[in-house]
Amino acid sequence: MAEDREFKACHRFARISPRKARYVMDLVRGLPVEQALNDLKFSLKRATPMISKVIRSALANATQEAGLEVANLFISQALVDVGPRIKRWKPRAMGRAYPRMRRTCHISVILRERQAAPKAARRAPATAGAVAGTGAPEGAGAEPAGSAESSEKGAR
Repeated sequence: MAEDREFKACHRFARISPRKARYVMDLVRGLPVEQALNDLKFSLKRATPMISKVIRSALANATQEAGLEVANLFISQALVDVGPRIKRWKPRAMGRAYPRMRRTCHISVILRERQAAPKAARRAPATAGAVAGTGAPEGAGAEPAGSAESSEKGAR
């Protein structure tokens, strides 16, 4: 039941180009919320406060609606979509005008609760590696010690 819970927040029509916002969003995608907010404190990009505010909004949604703890949440989806372009004109020489496109973007973040793996599932990979390695004695696949030394002598 709790596995399906998602907590979303959006900032629509953000006045920054999507490309510039994606650089910052790539830093925090998939991280735990605490670590993502801490990483954003040290970023000097212009999109940092916008993305930080969206993450904090999604975090508030999660804590108020479901009463979840911050330590259990991670950023499952972090998207920066293209918004509408605001068209402006720049006056140029001899009565000409050049178009300027002021790009906007839609920033959205989805948080999910990190599920703890059952104890049996945690042990399975460790025992699987031990079982796979029991087929041959240790060092059976490696070349003999004498041949490694002889290849070194040949290289000199």
